[in-house]
Amino acid sequence: MDIPNDLRHRLASHGQEHVLRWWQDIDDRGQRQLADQLAACDLDQLARLTHDIHDGGEDDPTARSHRAIPPRDLIRLSDLSGDPERVARAGEVGREMLARGEVGALVVAGGQGTRLGFPHAKGLFPIGPVSGAVLLAFLCGQVRARQRQSDARIPYYVMTSDATHDELVAAFEAQDGFGLEPEDVVFFRQGNMPAVDASSGRLLLSERDSLALSPDGHGGLIAALRNGRVFDDLRRRGVRTLFYHQVDNPCASLCDPLYLGLHRLANSELSTKVVAKRDADEKMGVLVDVDGHTQIIEYSDFPAEVARRTEADGSLRFWAGNTAIHAIEVEFLRRLSNEPDSLPLHRALKKVAHLDATGTHIDPAEPNAWKFERFLFDALPLAARALVVETAREREFNPVKNASGNDSPETCRAALQAIWKGWLADAGADVPPDAVVEIAPEFALDAEELSQRRVSEQKFTGPAIYLHD
Repeated sequence: MDIPNDLRHRLASHGQEHVLRWWQDIDDRGQRQLADQLAACDLDQLARLTHDIHDGGEDDPTARSHRAIPPRDLIRLSDLSGDPERVARAGEVGREMLARGEVGALVVAGGQGTRLGFPHAKGLFPIGPVSGAVLLAFLCGQVRARQRQSDARIPYYVMTSDATHDELVAAFEAQDGFGLEPEDVVFFRQGNMPAVDASSGRLLLSERDSLALSPDGHGGLIAALRNGRVFDDLRRRGVRTLFYHQVDNPCASLCDPLYLGLHRLANSELSTKVVAKRDADEKMGVLVDVDGHTQIIEYSDFPAEVARRTEADGSLRFWAGNTAIHAIEVEFLRRLSNEPDSLPLHRALKKVAHLDATGTHIDPAEPNAWKFERFLFDALPLAARALVVETAREREFNPVKNASGNDSPETCRAALQAIWKGWLADAGADVPPDAVVEIAPEFALDAEELSQRRVSEQKFTGPAIYLHD
């Protein structure tokens, strides 16, 4: 077909008509695909993002870091250990929320296992030390166990990307929903943003019929909820609060009643779990207050002299590392969804494969293009109240991000071993010290639940111990 006139004129007015160079050489399907991708592009926005170089003024995150103070609306582990009545009350409120069906779980599963050397969706990475169960199996097992505990339905919302959607849907079908009922699993896909050449601001093509696209970041969640009609599903089910987590952290305590209760009792719109940073130089976003608003400043925007500041007792002043574990009010997300640019787009210089002017595939050796994404944590300062809750790193934050070193499969499995062996010891079980242990979430979610399984009466032998229903 011929190039639609409105498309041609729109591209020409922004100096982007080069993307139609091979229009006549591609088939009808390819033409429709490219036209749809271009229709979804906000070319005015791209021009602003590409050419408006940040001037380092008051809104610059590095400048903000110098005005940062520790978050005021903060609950530390010591606050909870010293106040059993508060813990009991919050736990009761959280369990009531679950029992009334007011809670849903949401996992961000758009990432691939590239950094792990794993050529699939990251959620399908095998992490079980005995069973070989994949990350999503552990997470779905937790949702199912919470359903059992609360005697209520807990829908699981799975945000995929173009790169992971089909594979994840197929995996859930092949694995019988990893134990969840089909009607309790809702897939929705995050959006994309086009990459542009860093020197010229011109759109890049990955193929003759396709722009070079990449997911629009976990902050794209808000638009994805709207575009995927997930808000309608949440309303139909009566879900008021979402427990948000990422697919690479099997230790996250999904729909933790204590956390949910603290969130509700504080009237928080967006709560965040944090852990104490290992040291000042650890590459973690940090929870702070700036000008009266709670927010996260990325480690790359935190100057070393600020990150290394200490309190009078020698402890880090800015210690609260982001775990990307949140409790979020649905109404807050719905309100943000009514403002398409409520969360800013951030740009990053990356290596982006593309076609050159001759149609040759170029795999650049150096960063050559701007990619754009939104971050969910930019919603924090927009919340009427944002609660920060400390949790124990060894218990809840052991992500699988790198092939080796910190935050790798090795460190995650070691953390899981420590957790499970600790539960067994607390339950009075005698376990060989060199045994490899795995406890399925459906069998027990914590030491208290494990003790109810009467494991102290069992004799455990052998190199591998796998407790499951």
